[in-house]
Amino acid sequence: MANLGIPQNTIEVLQKYNFNFQKKFGQNFLIDTHVLDKIIASADVNKEDCVLEIGPGIGTMTQYLAENARKVIAVEIDKALIPILGDTLKEYDNVRVINEDILKVDIAALAKEENDGKPIKVVANLPYYITTPIIMGLFESHVPIHSITVMVQKEVADRMQVGPGTKDYGALSLAVQYYAKPEIVANVPPNCFMPRPNVGSAVIRLTKHQQPPVVVKDEKLMFRLIRASFNQRRKTLVNGLNNSPELNFSKEEITATLEKMGLSQTIRGEALDLQQFGQLSDLLWELHNK
Repeated sequence: MANLGIPQNTIEVLQKYNFNFQKKFGQNFLIDTHVLDKIIASADVNKEDCVLEIGPGIGTMTQYLAENARKVIAVEIDKALIPILGDTLKEYDNVRVINEDILKVDIAALAKEENDGKPIKVVANLPYYITTPIIMGLFESHVPIHSITVMVQKEVADRMQVGPGTKDYGALSLAVQYYAKPEIVANVPPNCFMPRPNVGSAVIRLTKHQQPPVVVKDEKLMFRLIRASFNQRRKTLVNGLNNSPELNFSKEEITATLEKMGLSQTIRGEALDLQQFGQLSDLLWELHNK
């Protein structure tokens, strides 16, 4: 089968099937062999691996994955692409295509079935409008995952890896860093895609922590605190937490807890790191669970 990383081959497939790009699915197909090689290398895919690919499109990266992995499970939401994938992947007997919305797929059951429940590797060129729900869904469902190597919008990749005190730092940075070690492995300009997106992209690899860097009494509470403190970024942490419908701590309790941590009551959420949010969460938890 022709290498779809070469633009001319992609164009031929699209013409053969009269394929129309669907804006609602955020479809931008990768047409750059160097970037594809880089993704496979960064994801460290080898013959032992079972890989989950989200949004295979016409099968461009799927071909590369199939050459390198033991098994590839490709989940594609657009049913118009299923016959195309049947054609572009017909030479590979180690690929399974599932026509489904990834947010509705039981990935743990797939890992059990295809990989004896051992951790899988996730590799994807993600639709930008749904990047965060997909990544957080993978982490929060505690599916057995080794790493997630994904193409995302450049500014989202930046947000995932920054620390406190920067404008990009927020709930996403903390959530990703709680579950994984983020590392941007390549910046990818718009001309590497068809059609061209309006924004720059980046490939980021998230290597899942064996143990989270902070151990808290109530993970859900910590994430409620994190969300509340960034929902109103310009407000002080005390006001942000006090205003949140998700939380029920009084101003006095929050102020006293910050004092106990040696933090000013005028501090903003963006100044706290993951360890401090963990500590804040445990102290507030103890107040209500004595």
